[in-house]
Amino acid sequence: MSRPANLVTAVADIMAGISIAGFIDHFQHQPDPVSIAWLSLATIGLYGGGIVFNDVFDAEIDAIERPERAIPKGIISVSQATAYALVLFAAGIAAAFAVSVISGLIAFAVAVLALFYNKFGKHHSFFGPLNMGLCRGGNLLLGVSIINPTLEEAWWLGIVPVVYIAAITMVSRGEVHGGSKQTLWFAGFLYILVDAFQLLMAFRSGNFYIALPFVLLHLYLVFKPLLKAIENPVGPNIGKAVKGGVLALIVMDAVWVGVGGNYLNALLVLALLPVSIWLAKLFAVT
Repeated sequence: MSRPANLVTAVADIMAGISIAGFIDHFQHQPDPVSIAWLSLATIGLYGGGIVFNDVFDAEIDAIERPERAIPKGIISVSQATAYALVLFAAGIAAAFAVSVISGLIAFAVAVLALFYNKFGKHHSFFGPLNMGLCRGGNLLLGVSIINPTLEEAWWLGIVPVVYIAAITMVSRGEVHGGSKQTLWFAGFLYILVDAFQLLMAFRSGNFYIALPFVLLHLYLVFKPLLKAIENPVGPNIGKAVKGGVLALIVMDAVWVGVGGNYLNALLVLALLPVSIWLAKLFAVT
């Protein structure tokens, strides 16, 4: 019910944010391993709670369109799922506060944004993708908050996940009934825009050739299923395009680490990809 493969991508966001903070800080402060663990637990709670609330608010429509999900199958009731989601949110926020007040406040904001998206945002063609993107942007900044002063310089980088997740959300709207080729092409343009921006950042930091292989891998992973969906925009093809975009988040996060010049850590983040792919074979991603 909590989409384990997606949770791995959320942890990758935290790793990317921590790398960005270290780069901006010129690696003057070594992130505390305990704080890294707390932030990882925080994002798992926040993302997991958001996904469960998604199923809570979609229970009626899922009974028709996705009867295989836990609530329509009767594995868990709506009230039980709501309590489960609230516990996950509370645990995520508490874990973030264990790092700092700023981290806790960011986590609280992400939880509110996730709840708002599931109740209202997802039904709006423009604000829905923006709302979902803000959740991911907040998640990246949650990682940056491990070194609080760096937030003043890095907050605007949270816009990049907003653009990326907006693209995925736009694609996902056609997952059940099919989608529009124009929408899919525009999502592809947003993917390219994100990768181009990351390459620009890598070039400016002198780490272009470290980031480039990860960017190329990212483009391959998102465009292979996306082009198939554009050719034939039926539900199953669009579902694969959404899945590809979600899993490729890990590669995008590895690019951020590469922008900071840490090739080894970028590979360590990338190592989360096969874990997420394996989980995606066992559990739903969308």
